[in-house]
Amino acid sequence: MILPPSFYDRPADQVAPGLLGRILVSERAGVRVAGRIVEAEAYLSEDDPSCHASVGRTQRNDPMFGPPGRAYVYFTYGMHWLLNAVCAAEGVPEAALIRALEPLEGLEVMAERRGRNRPRDLCSGPAKLAQALGIDADDNRRDLTAGETLWIEEGAPVSGEAMAAGPRIGVGGDLRPLRYAVPGSQWLSARI
Repeated sequence: MILPPSFYDRPADQVAPGLLGRILVSERAGVRVAGRIVEAEAYLSEDDPSCHASVGRTQRNDPMFGPPGRAYVYFTYGMHWLLNAVCAAEGVPEAALIRALEPLEGLEVMAERRGRNRPRDLCSGPAKLAQALGIDADDNRRDLTAGETLWIEEGAPVSGEAMAAGPRIGVGGDLRPLRYAVPGSQWLSARI
């Protein structure tokens, strides 16, 4: 079952931990690849200096302003695509960055897209998982609740006792615990 729009219509710091254990699916030309989400980060609107919306509404960050349940895909470092799920009410720019997956389906396709054979190297970071799933600019603003090309399935949610929270990666000076992960998972982008 695909997660409904109501799942995303909450603050990002509720959606991000709620994504753990869910299944991210990409289907291109009849080829399905999928992985279990094991790590996600919350970005909390204009008051969060690390959130793209902290500079106000721009052409780049416009998808963050809603509606909830859409993809916000952006290009970074001139070489990587990253996938976020837009959260909160329409007009409130929040998102959950999907940081890492446990590969489940289509590992051969993922390996070909990544140029890597070792399963650990397929989805253990936000740029890696985007490449492995074929996510790019065409997915920006895609409705993650429609079940077309890119979506998130119910999977097996991780309980609060089975997850850990810590500071986001690459966000200097901000130690708020807005990175959520399944501790001990071999698929994480970094230990938590």
